[in-house]
Amino acid sequence: MCHLYASTETCRYDNVTRSVRLQGCVTSVRLEREFWEILDSLAASQKLSTARFISQLYSEVIEEKGEVSNLASLLRVVCAVHLQQSAELVPLPRSACL
Repeated sequence: MCHLYASTETCRYDNVTRSVRLQGCVTSVRLEREFWEILDSLAASQKLSTARFISQLYSEVIEEKGEVSNLASLLRVVCAVHLQQSAELVPLPRSACL
């Protein structure tokens, strides 16, 4: 089983930094290439650029939660949720999040 994960091409987890404008301020986000590819796909499905998708997501989270404490982590979780929904997996019970 571990070979499947251990044999992952290193380029898939190379860090890539992109600049995005969030509420008028430019910031940099560093994510693994794999996450950028998922975000690119999500944005395209919404007919948005990736930067615009992230900006819109950021604004919606600010509106709903009041803050985004860690944008990179939010984006990784968005990718995980997207993949989980795409695979039609049942979310883990809350107690499993330890």
